[in-house]
Amino acid sequence: MDVHAALTDVRSSATILDGMRAGERLEDVARSAGPEVVDHLVVATTDPDPITAIAAVHALGAHGSATAGAHLVSLLDDERAHVAEHAIDALSGVVAQAAALERLVRHCAEGGFPGMLAARTLERWAAASPDAVEHAVTVGLASERDPAARAHLEELAQDLRSGARDATKPPTRGGPGLTVAQLFLHGDLDGSLRHSGQGDTGGVATLLVHLGDALLRHGARVDRVITISGSRDAAVADAWAAGATTGRTLSQDLAPRGHHYARIPLSGPSTSVSTAWSLRIQARHGIREVLRAAGRVDVIHLRMADVGSLVAAEVAAELGIPVVLTLAPDPQALLAAREADGSLTRAEFGDADRVEHLWFRDRLLRALAAQAEHLVLFPRPDVERSIGRLVGIDVTAQRERVSVVGEGIDLAALERVAKEVAGDAPRSPETASALRELSAVLDQLPPNRRGLPLAVSVGRLSPVKGMATLASTWLTEPTLRERCNLVIVGGDLDDPTTEEAAELARIREVVSTDDCAGEGLLLAGHRPNATATAWLAAAHRGVPGVCAPDGVYVCASLKEEFGIAILEAMTMGLVVVAPNSGGPATYIEDGVTGVLTDTTDPRRLADAFGRALELASSPGEALRTRRSRAVVRERFGIDTMASSLFEVYAAVAARQAATSLPRAVTS
Repeated sequence: MDVHAALTDVRSSATILDGMRAGERLEDVARSAGPEVVDHLVVATTDPDPITAIAAVHALGAHGSATAGAHLVSLLDDERAHVAEHAIDALSGVVAQAAALERLVRHCAEGGFPGMLAARTLERWAAASPDAVEHAVTVGLASERDPAARAHLEELAQDLRSGARDATKPPTRGGPGLTVAQLFLHGDLDGSLRHSGQGDTGGVATLLVHLGDALLRHGARVDRVITISGSRDAAVADAWAAGATTGRTLSQDLAPRGHHYARIPLSGPSTSVSTAWSLRIQARHGIREVLRAAGRVDVIHLRMADVGSLVAAEVAAELGIPVVLTLAPDPQALLAAREADGSLTRAEFGDADRVEHLWFRDRLLRALAAQAEHLVLFPRPDVERSIGRLVGIDVTAQRERVSVVGEGIDLAALERVAKEVAGDAPRSPETASALRELSAVLDQLPPNRRGLPLAVSVGRLSPVKGMATLASTWLTEPTLRERCNLVIVGGDLDDPTTEEAAELARIREVVSTDDCAGEGLLLAGHRPNATATAWLAAAHRGVPGVCAPDGVYVCASLKEEFGIAILEAMTMGLVVVAPNSGGPATYIEDGVTGVLTDTTDPRRLADAFGRALELASSPGEALRTRRSRAVVRERFGIDTMASSLFEVYAAVAARQAATSLPRAVTS
């Protein structure tokens, strides 16, 4: 294939994802092409189709010639912001361009996603031209007066001064069992799950806490689990600082056995997954410190195409730690769904990409998959075909390094809470406190709405979770409002992130008064996982004087790769509403244990909501609950998940002992 044919494939691609895959083929062609193709690629960067323009920009970077580099420098001033942004990234593939240094330093000072891209490009250039890059950063610092901008440049300067990374393997520590590291940068995890539902601390946070404990139940086969997360708690920053000044090392906190929570101090305002890219250098430093202090780490499990996984993969390659990756089609599945329903068009892709960084995250996920020693897939209908279609990776050709593993929940703990709420067992202090909190929340309701069943949804206040769509659907459908109150659990209501504030604004736009509770809509904010699960049990069985039985659980997510909260609701006996694609379609019996629907369509969501309420109040409640719990017990218990993953980790560790270091990630 020549460049002309490759460009034609990009322009004529049927979907955005097809265009992105054609763009990768264009890069492959450009990488081995002669100088004559540069002019054709430069013309293509002016194409009004943003997919073609972006693909051509990256093809110039893949070409790597000085001429291609000079054209990329000129694109830094392009009036199309998405083209200019991708030029910053593509420049990392060419030799250092003196004409670009000042502008890249300026982007670093401004921070954000473009600043992260600029810093990565400068770091790569510094490997061959350290003096030129360090001089440019020094000059930028000398002329910068804004404190925030100076902080960005000082961080970069310090990182550049650190020079080559110490790639020597850490000393061996611990017993004969495995040491497993797992990462979720965007939640402050300490085992209590008290931040559940705040910011991006959703189902994955619950999963990692319970999974780490379950892995340790394998006795001598697993010695340690190290769960790494980010924290803006001043006490965490103080502890790190105190350790540096007193000589106390992290290794003293990462004992040979146990589930350890390594919380990395992060500075700056609260961010979400989509806005945390500027934390790259901080996160890399913290993850490196933890993994080196841990001594021997046999495997690190990464789960998201985010800044945490980006830098953790780099550090893992430095230290010779093999990577296991949960390969979920995110953002690809959401992108495809939005294009299919018309909410994202090809012409709008450039603007959407500036906000959501779709192209970069797609490339990152594929790069992480290439580095990983083993891939873990979620159960979903036709899983291998969907991964090939959405992510462009043929997992059928590499089945020896691919496993399908469902996520898991602690069924025994949930059943215990259900019995306590129902009055079939003495209530623990946690459950009693949770029910008092629920009563206080429902006390906000006007008298005529008290005693109705509850429709509950638990999750992050993020557009992908569809909370605003759910609230709008319920508020505008009188038959739904008459039958139940709606409780949305999640989000920081006191100090919301930008994303949370936007979602709250969308919810309040559809409330006819300033009093959401007066309408029957209760925004409860984030609650500890133990509290949220007790509320789910209460919605099912009812609590005298608080709420009626026969409530439902509604997940209005645009996509749901698996659905921990849905499984928790099913375990409590609730009829659930969930997306008819992704993970839920593999474990919900439509019309029996729940209702599957197209959650992107408000009309269909409303119909499914109504069907769920009818199903919940129909005879057969005990049978539905037994069938729901049987699914969880047989397929999605946390110990079942831990057993499956242990086999993956053990095999990866054994292979790593006999092979060279893993490939470094490039995106």
